[in-house]
Amino acid sequence: MTIPSFVVGIAGGTGAGKTTVAREITEEVEDAVTRIPMDNYYKDLSHMAFEEREEVNYDHPSAFEWELLREHMDALLSGQTIEMPQYDFSIHNRKEETHTVEPTDVVVLEGIFALYDEEVNEMLDIKVYVETDADVRILRRIERDVVDRGRDLEGVIDQYLSTVKPMHEQFVAPTKKRADIIIPEGANAVAVNLLEEKVRAETYTDSGSAWTLSDEGVERDDGERLAVTGPGAAEATRDDSEFGDGKRGEAERGDAKADAHERKWRDANE
Repeated sequence: MTIPSFVVGIAGGTGAGKTTVAREITEEVEDAVTRIPMDNYYKDLSHMAFEEREEVNYDHPSAFEWELLREHMDALLSGQTIEMPQYDFSIHNRKEETHTVEPTDVVVLEGIFALYDEEVNEMLDIKVYVETDADVRILRRIERDVVDRGRDLEGVIDQYLSTVKPMHEQFVAPTKKRADIIIPEGANAVAVNLLEEKVRAETYTDSGSAWTLSDEGVERDDGERLAVTGPGAAEATRDDSEFGDGKRGEAERGDAKADAHERKWRDANE
């Protein structure tokens, strides 16, 4: 294990596909990766009645215990073990038990506000924003909350319109400008392949080439250069990746593997 770890932050709106991206880029080296879901860092609301907890705006930055998240991230980067809280959506509160997390080569922080906090941003080596159409995101949110979390449809829709949508526009969407890489429409094989390659290289379990981010773009260790577009962010598309300052370049990343990622993504989100 390397100290400090290599840290990836994955942000984006609710239902954008953040968890799927995190799973895709780490599935081949899971034992060397620590995934930190930001949902586990919602504040402890044990002092409030269930009915009161139902009224809390969980899509506002103030709903999170930032001090504890910073403390735990710093501890992992220092090679220390942490006791990560576990969140129970059915009761809108933390569980009594915690989960012991050991430091690993790679740490992936995933959540709507993964790129929001300045101090947390300073700990991230790569900042990723997953951008997906709002209509797709709300449909995914409805399916997740109703099917997986036992919520009623009317309540989910009301919450989306009253808090989720306005909070996304006010707090989440603006963090896109901090991203190094923007993954459009979630299921983007080129960007996922790039990140997966980098994560494997950082775990020292793969001999393939890695890449580095710079103002000129993304350059692989084997000399291949991939261009990016946008003010400091990389927006990768299926046949073309563009990174930083409007410079363009072709990104041919192995069509067979890319197609396999796309099929896996569709299966996971259908």
